[in-house]
Amino acid sequence: MLTKYAVLAAAAAAAVTAAPVVEKRAAPGQADIDTVILNYALTLEHLENAFYRDTLATYDAGAFRAAGYPDWVRQRFVEIGGHEKAHVDFLSKALGDQATKECTYNFGITDVKTFVATSALLEGIGNSAYLGAAQNITNVAYLTAAGSILTVEARHASWVASSVQQGDGFPAGFDTPLNFNQTYSLAAPLITSCPDSNPALPVKAFPAATISGDVCGGKQVTISGDGVQSGQFAAFLTGLNVYYAPIGDNGSVTVPSEVAYGRVYVVVTKSGDSVSDDNTVAGPAVVDIPLSAEKAEQIYSQQ
Repeated sequence: MLTKYAVLAAAAAAAVTAAPVVEKRAAPGQADIDTVILNYALTLEHLENAFYRDTLATYDAGAFRAAGYPDWVRQRFVEIGGHEKAHVDFLSKALGDQATKECTYNFGITDVKTFVATSALLEGIGNSAYLGAAQNITNVAYLTAAGSILTVEARHASWVASSVQQGDGFPAGFDTPLNFNQTYSLAAPLITSCPDSNPALPVKAFPAATISGDVCGGKQVTISGDGVQSGQFAAFLTGLNVYYAPIGDNGSVTVPSEVAYGRVYVVVTKSGDSVSDDNTVAGPAVVDIPLSAEKAEQIYSQQ
């Protein structure tokens, strides 16, 4: 069975006829890498800001009540939207006339439930994006600012998962970093067009990967996507670890036993011992595995 995130990604991709893919350029020099990273972050913040601003304007308090949510849930989403706008304003001011402008988007939102699910998806991706980009920032002041935004994004993700979705807001001890192209691959299907004046970022989108089945250690699932074939590998990015499993006939994969809970990103790669932009075939796919009370007891009793 497709995860709700895979369904959302597929729906968004179907709604977008031609998501813009920026051609990968030569790596920027050390002197301007921080500008590139800030514009990369601003691209994501524009997307989140537009998501909350436009969707909350469509679904009022009555719509949230009809979907079974108390008034404070929508009020907190409005608050999150304010944070995302503050992030846009902060990064835009820091970049000045080099700042990338807002694009147009298609989020594929059909009701309050899909709004909530997409919020959980975007907040988690934002968290992983800042975490992955941090190692490349050279300016200490920018690193502190990015860290300040990262912790807020993490609280957003935790609140949506726990208070709104009634799940586990912090199932794993470590979050998972994503690199530039992995993050852009998840954002690109939601972007319909961007201003021609926007500075080109050295990023590209990989083909989408879709997982069918119950993603949990020891279970067999099916992975599909353009270019995916037997003999390749499914890399499961969870926390600071990566676990590999060979892809068999018809995209069959046995999930590594170590993949047990939390947010997991799955990348199809040509290698069984490394993940890089050069050997990536498709992905990432996004999977959230809940940590049950029984599983938590089992884990902590073994420590």
